[in-house]
Amino acid sequence: MQMSNIHPTAIVESGAKLGKNVTIEAYAVVKGSVTLEDNVVIKSFAYIDGYTTIGEGTVIWPSASIGTKTQDLKFQGEKTYVNIGKNCEIREFVTINSSCQEGSVVKVGDRCLIMAYCHVAHNCEIGNQVIMANGAMLAGHVVVEDYAIIGGMTPIHQFCRIGRNAMVGGLSRVSHDVPPYTIGAGSPYKVGGLNLIGLKRRGFSLEERKAIHLAFKLTYRSDLSLVDALEAIQKQVPMNEHVSHWLSFCRLSKRGLIGLHNSEVSLQEEEIDELEEVLKEKV
Repeated sequence: MQMSNIHPTAIVESGAKLGKNVTIEAYAVVKGSVTLEDNVVIKSFAYIDGYTTIGEGTVIWPSASIGTKTQDLKFQGEKTYVNIGKNCEIREFVTINSSCQEGSVVKVGDRCLIMAYCHVAHNCEIGNQVIMANGAMLAGHVVVEDYAIIGGMTPIHQFCRIGRNAMVGGLSRVSHDVPPYTIGAGSPYKVGGLNLIGLKRRGFSLEERKAIHLAFKLTYRSDLSLVDALEAIQKQVPMNEHVSHWLSFCRLSKRGLIGLHNSEVSLQEEEIDELEEVLKEKV
């Protein structure tokens, strides 16, 4: 059995659970409700708080802050959680807050790379093998699906979703849902097309890419409303798991699809409703 390597200046509170071969470097702090699984590395000056579990082989780099209290003013001291998957790289000065609402969880999947100065807020869910470049920021309740890439210095509005295999360019402003398999950037955000290089790298066949491309064209490059476009996809596009996911993602969109005017018409009413709810809570 390999023993953990804990520097004498590190603070590991009683109650913290450590797996095999855990490394905790100088001046790091691990609070008593934290669980570190096998082969986790906590580098100098990192601060791990709350009901946080860090998966096997994950490395937390210097001065990262994980599991601290949410910045949501509605937080009333509920018991909330942070779960970080296996073999992730959480780089310098990353902040991953705990969640808000009793029993809720901030989730980060396996093999994610979250670069320096990124922020992950309450109630966020990040899938597997996601990349967030330096300074990317997720507001509360954001969902980032598997294999998505978010460019540096890009803020994602609360309750937005970033679809699987999507690539969001740096210095963008994302205020609506970004469909899976797409690439885009800018402020205002413009959807450029499919993330073809990313799809090839992930092993998507030519037939799969063609089907996704047709679904994209009917959604974004036709004069059809979103409802009509989705009906046309159902009838005209060869169905596979990726086209099915496209349909599901679009149908479940609450904030509207980014860059699609017909999808955003109802958003103004929704935002007004959200604002009214916030005002009621403050009163």
